Amino acid sequence: MITTTRQISICILNGYPKETRDNFDLSGVGHPHDFFIGFLNRYVPSAQVTLCFAADSGDILPEGCSLEHFDGIIWTGSDLTIFHLDDERVAKQIAFAKAVYEYGVPSYGSCWGIQMAAVAAGGEVEKNPRGREWSIGRNIRLTEEGKQSLFLSGKPEVYNGFVMHLDEVTRIPEGGTILAYNEHCKVQALEVHHQKGTFWATQYHPEYNLLEMAKLITARATPLVSEGFFTRTREVHRYADDMIALHDNVNNPELRKKLRIEDDITDRQIREQELRNWIDHLVIPNL
Repeated sequence: MITTTRQISICILNGYPKETRDNFDLSGVGHPHDFFIGFLNRYVPSAQVTLCFAADSGDILPEGCSLEHFDGIIWTGSDLTIFHLDDERVAKQIAFAKAVYEYGVPSYGSCWGIQMAAVAAGGEVEKNPRGREWSIGRNIRLTEEGKQSLFLSGKPEVYNGFVMHLDEVTRIPEGGTILAYNEHCKVQALEVHHQKGTFWATQYHPEYNLLEMAKLITARATPLVSEGFFTRTREVHRYADDMIALHDNVNNPELRKKLRIEDDITDRQIREQELRNWIDHLVIPNL
């Protein structure tokens, strides 16, 4: 936990459309903005948080609010497709991210956030030819630049992270640096300097835990079966149940071995290192 000489103001942008958020509620799936709020409550309890639903109609920021009010912007994931530029829900978020770069507010994003970081600065995102990466992104490796990056300071050179995505960054914008990768996704962590802004982002999700990923996997049972990861829906549920059981007892050796899960997933100190680094090295120095 840290304290600052003045209150930090953070804007969290939930990129999911309303129909998806409603389905999350019906399915008992947690909302990613709540995971970030939980992190901020633990690490910067004095932070003032403004929550915005960026895919909804109308202006993204509340009336009377502007970018000058914020010390940092956090982007959650989304089930929209960022290269569908004819979708107003996508286009308005890209336009907002460009405005953030122009104004210079430090940004962090997971999944959809890394794609936003790239596209808003002139990069490209495409469908991953290797298909969906789900549950645990394995053997994420720091690049040489990643080993020197303040964003990934304190992370192991090789680690795992929670994932659920179909697309990947395929062209790095000018001012962008790949900080981590794995065999499934060429860009797992990215730093972008563009105009006045800096955007730190990961394709994986430091904000998730075993319980919340299990809920998301259960909700995505149908595509996981249709894409060949499981043969039956009940197998998905058994897998998710094992994740929940391990969440309840992180030292269960049988489940850790069965699910191939180590401390980089179960230990919040390791898993959330990127988020703490963003606050410590990007937000606070720019207050």
